[in-house]
Amino acid sequence: MKILVANLGSTSFKYQLFELPSERRLARGSVERIGQATSAAVVEIGGVRTETTVAAPNHAAAVEACLAQLTDPATGCLHSAAEIEAIGFKAVHGGRAGGVREVNDEVLAAMAEMNPVAPAHNPPYIAAMRQLREAFPQLPLVAAFETGFHATIPAKNRAYAVPHQWRTEYGVQRWGFHGASHRYVATRAAEILGRTDGRVISCHLGGSSSICAIRSGESVATSMGMSPQSGLAQNNRVGDFDPFALLQLRERTGKSFDVLLEELSSKSGLLGLSGVSNDLRDVRAAANGGNEHAKLAIDVYVTGIRHYIGAYLVELGGVDLLAFAGGIGQHDAELRTAVCAGLEPFGIVLSKELNNAGGSETALHDATSAAQIWTIATNEELVVARQTYELLKQT
Repeated sequence: MKILVANLGSTSFKYQLFELPSERRLARGSVERIGQATSAAVVEIGGVRTETTVAAPNHAAAVEACLAQLTDPATGCLHSAAEIEAIGFKAVHGGRAGGVREVNDEVLAAMAEMNPVAPAHNPPYIAAMRQLREAFPQLPLVAAFETGFHATIPAKNRAYAVPHQWRTEYGVQRWGFHGASHRYVATRAAEILGRTDGRVISCHLGGSSSICAIRSGESVATSMGMSPQSGLAQNNRVGDFDPFALLQLRERTGKSFDVLLEELSSKSGLLGLSGVSNDLRDVRAAANGGNEHAKLAIDVYVTGIRHYIGAYLVELGGVDLLAFAGGIGQHDAELRTAVCAGLEPFGIVLSKELNNAGGSETALHDATSAAQIWTIATNEELVVARQTYELLKQT
């Protein structure tokens, strides 16, 4: 079964094509600048990269361009677009329609209900899914929601201390995100440990970051809450924040709640703290040059990570494997050093030599460490392909 996995942006369509159950990746590519006069379509098949200019006024046209490249007689890997049996989406927030679901009107309506808390993610997915349902009515569309992995979190770690009705009628609770990444880490950690009952702390650190406590392959707590705006400081999003501060800000600045929320979700985080950039590499360069605001931004980010690791050490009663995933988690040795500093009494001992050497999937722990420490190159698209395949097998 060949499954196309889609990762959508408002003006982009990134994809990977998998063959299941072998899990062989046949191709990957993207269509960028959707909606502009011309768009760039890139595909890599068998290590050969091909780029063309296409007209892609919407996501349906972008998928058409993708299929044209995949079926090109000279460079493609498919004889016909009919070989693709489904499109799987790494969708973000389905609210009451969580888990893995075939896209229909009910699922789209449930996603729309969560637009206020996922404004950067849900609307473009809903629009693209509607376009694709119309353009390819014969092709199943499957949404694998990021919140699904966290459905196992117990009520004591999921509920906010708000009126009961808010949770039951309006869905106000800690939903959690980055589910595909944390699910992949959970699977790989079990393989690395050689057992399925491990205690794992998964640190997905990138432009968007979250920490997850995993016991026996299941999420039991995570740092993100009702929305992807919460938890750790993000690249340009605030992270955890006292909502009553908005009352003070509205009175003192004269700005509306809508404007203030926009600033919290696009001008805060590393960008807001540093005043330099939303990219940690730029922030670190500024900090190394003596910029105190940039130093504070890094300190706040590291402290947040350590805060959740500490909480999850207590929640799990220790840790067997500490994983660093995501672009920052995998590649920033200096950050890993700062996160693990002083954790030796808790059985977490980082090897300076192994950490500095790094790698996409590498053991980083010292021989004296009770816990294993790894970088893990998460593969969210493969997780979505697996989930899509399993759903289709049941239908």
